This record gives sequence, C-alpha cells and structure tokens, in this order.
Amino acid sequence: MEMLPEFLKEYRGHRLVIKADSELTVEQYLLDITLFLKWLVISRSGKKPTAELLSQTDISGLDVGIIASVTRADILEFLVYAANDRKNGSKARARKLSSLKSLFKYLTVTTRQLKTNPAADIETPKVRPALPKYLELEECIKLLDTVKNDTSSATRERDYAIITLFLNCGMRLSELCGINLSDTDPELKSLRVLGKGSKERVIYLNDACRSALRAWLAVRAKDNQIKADSRDAMFISSRHSRISNKTVQWMVNRYLELAGLGNRNFSVHKLRHTAATLMYREGGVDVRVLKDILGHEQLNTTQIYTHVSNEQMEKAMSSNPLSDIKAPKPGSLKVSDESETEASKENV
Repeated sequence: MEMLPEFLKEYRGHRLVIKADSELTVEQYLLDITLFLKWLVISRSGKKPTAELLSQTDISGLDVGIIASVTRADILEFLVYAANDRKNGSKARARKLSSLKSLFKYLTVTTRQLKTNPAADIETPKVRPALPKYLELEECIKLLDTVKNDTSSATRERDYAIITLFLNCGMRLSELCGINLSDTDPELKSLRVLGKGSKERVIYLNDACRSALRAWLAVRAKDNQIKADSRDAMFISSRHSRISNKTVQWMVNRYLELAGLGNRNFSVHKLRHTAATLMYREGGVDVRVLKDILGHEQLNTTQIYTHVSNEQMEKAMSSNPLSDIKAPKPGSLKVSDESETEASKENV
C-alpha cells in the first residue's frame, strides 16, 4: 500500500482495531478511497484522470481539508467516471460508494472532523444478486482425484488436505491460511477459525477431513526446518513458513487446470460456494445451520445458496399430477360443419 495522508492512516487504524475488520477488507476500502482522492485532485486540475496520471499522483500530503470540500456532486461524478472510464459494473460502483460512505461517517460521527456527510443520502447502485458458481459433485471428485494422483508433487498431502477442507467445510481462504495446530482438538473432531470481523467459530470435521489432515500432519512432522514464527501454523509452504493466500490460490488454480476445469472461471472462493451448495442440495442441511457453518451474520446472505438446480426444477415439473396427460393425436378431433360455421360467425 502506498503512503497515505495522516487522516487515512487514522481511519485505517480505526477499521482494524475498533471495527476489527480484516487486513484485506481495509485494503479494499483504502484502494477505493485513494482512487477517489487521486481522481479528485486530477479532475480539479482540469486534466483527464488517465491511468498514467493516477499512478503518478501523490496524495500523502493531503489533509482533511480536501475531504471537507467534497460535495455530493463530486461523488456522483466519480461514480459516473467509474462506470464510463473504468467500466465498473454496479457491484464495483456499490463497493466504491460504500467505502466513501464509511470514510465520511468516520469523519462526521466518530471523529467529528466534518460537519456534513455528502455521501449520506446517495443511493447505492442496485446490484443484481448472481447465483454462485459451484462445482458439481462429480467435478469435486475429479478435482480431488487429480490431487491424489499427482504423485510427483512434494506437497501432495498438504494440497489434498487444503482442497478437502474447502470442499467439505466451506471456509474462507483467510480462515484456512490462519489455522493453527492449537486450533484443533487431539482427535481432529473440530477446529477453530477466525472469520470476518475477528469472529471465532468452531467447524466440525467429517471423516474425509480427518483422514486428509492426518496424512498431511504425518508429512508435516518430518519438516525440521519450520521457521519459529510458523511452528503453530497448520499449513506450511515449501519455504517452511505459514502458507500464504497467494500460494493457496495458485495451487488451487493449478489443480483446477489439471482437472480440466480451468475454463469455468472457478476460484478458491468458488470452492466455498461448492461446499455450501452441496451441503444444502445433496445433504439437506437446514439453511440456518448452514449460516452458522459458513460464519454469516445475516440469514439473507446464506439464502443465495438455496437456489435450485436444473434437475430439481425438472423433477418439480414432472411431479405435477397433470404431467402424464397426453395431447390428442393429430386428426383425432373432428368438428362438425355446423359447429365450424357457428364458430366462424362468432369470430367475425
């Protein structure tokens, strides 16, 4: 992250310490806010905010005065720029507005450095909820088999355990990378993860997870080069330190490619969608239980996984009691000349 003006450093600390947001969440807020500030500085100078100018613009010396000068019209114009010049969809624009609303709320309500909030009454762009992408059951088995059969890989047991946890537990990427040995019980019946907002929850493990973890832990125990600050980490990289988000993303993408699933725009997060969908659709898990498993605060966040499959819709149509009634064969219905004449008169 580039050098920030003082008021943004304080805002960052507030989000991390007081709001207990994750580093990733705060980074996303700051990316949106710094883009807005750069756009504002360039636009007010009478220039067009090109990619080159945006990369060259230094905002570290700005003070809260520039934020105090922002109007509602400035924010709306920025959203138009995001849509037209950056080709941002409604979801990306909604996130940018949310970031700005968060900053202005902090400056008006929390620190009282500003008297008015120009973003307060701006309506959030409408976002159409998209159905989550997920792997079918057969594709999950194919992905696991691809890892299992990769006997040339020095990290096969680790990678298999990671993908097994994703597909069975539906945990987030940051949650998986943050797992410690001390987060599990001796019998590997459950483990603790640290979710969004630093909220801790317990995830119960099934036989597949226990088997995969035991195989990996047997390999991990032989690594006598693990760095001191990573000795409690569950998953270790080839550099003998806690595995990073990027390493896991690279590994998952690699195996998706090897399994012939690389052209489907799947990602690590899609494995979380997959676990949730399979638990609900194949396992019959109640949506309220699923909410707690996934670590969602609101039930409506979980309800996106209650979408029905094409097979379920086809089955529903077939279950209609009228579904077996056949249409008459061509020519089997005869209409008398008199009836045809009367029908013709009515249609005139």
